[in-house]
Amino acid sequence: MARPREHDERTRAALVAAAEQLVAAGGPPALSVRAVADAVGTTTRAVYSLFGSKKGLVDALAAQAFGYLGDGLVAAPETDDPAADLVELGATMYRRFVHDHPSLYRIAFQRIVPEFELGPELAEIRRRVWLQLEARLARLDEAGLLDDRSVTEAAVEFNAMCEGLANAELRGGTMRREPGVDSETVWRDAFTTVVRGLRPDPDAR
Repeated sequence: MARPREHDERTRAALVAAAEQLVAAGGPPALSVRAVADAVGTTTRAVYSLFGSKKGLVDALAAQAFGYLGDGLVAAPETDDPAADLVELGATMYRRFVHDHPSLYRIAFQRIVPEFELGPELAEIRRRVWLQLEARLARLDEAGLLDDRSVTEAAVEFNAMCEGLANAELRGGTMRREPGVDSETVWRDAFTTVVRGLRPDPDAR
C-alpha cells in the first residue's frame, strides 16, 4: 500500500499564501523557509518537501502571479468593442491584481527577491500568459483598429503601460501625493490613450 503524502496541495497553498503575506508585511528580508513554516504551523521539512528550496518557493510565488494574470485574461469579458475591452482589461483586471497582490507583482515583475530567476518552467508559464494578451490585441487587428504595427508590438506597448502604472501606484509618488489626482481615472485615461494610439491614422489613408 502506498504511503499517504505527508504534505499535500492544501499545505502547499497555505505556504505560498503565507510567503506572500510575509513579503507584503516585511519585504524580501522577511521571507525565509523558517518564517513561512512557522506562519503555517508546520516544519521547514514541509517547505523543502514541496518546493525543494527557498528558490523553489519564490518560483511558486512568481508562478502564482502569472497565474492570476492568466486567469484574469481568461475571465475578462469580450464584447463587440475590442478597444473598450482592452481599456477595461488594463484599468480593472490588471489594476485589481496589483492592488490585491502587490508582493506577487513585485516578485514577478520588479524581481525584488534575490532568489528569483526566470527558469524554463516559469518562462513557459509567462509565455502562455503573454499569448493570451496577444490574443486580446489581435481582436483589434481583426476589427481594423490596429495600424501597421504587429500584434506583438502592440502587446508590448500595452504591457509597458500596465507595468508603468503599476510601478507608479505601488511606489506612491505623484499618483497619490498630488491633490485632485484620482488613481482610477489615471489608469483608465492612460489605457484609453494607448488603445486610441494603436488605431490607423485616417489621414495616412
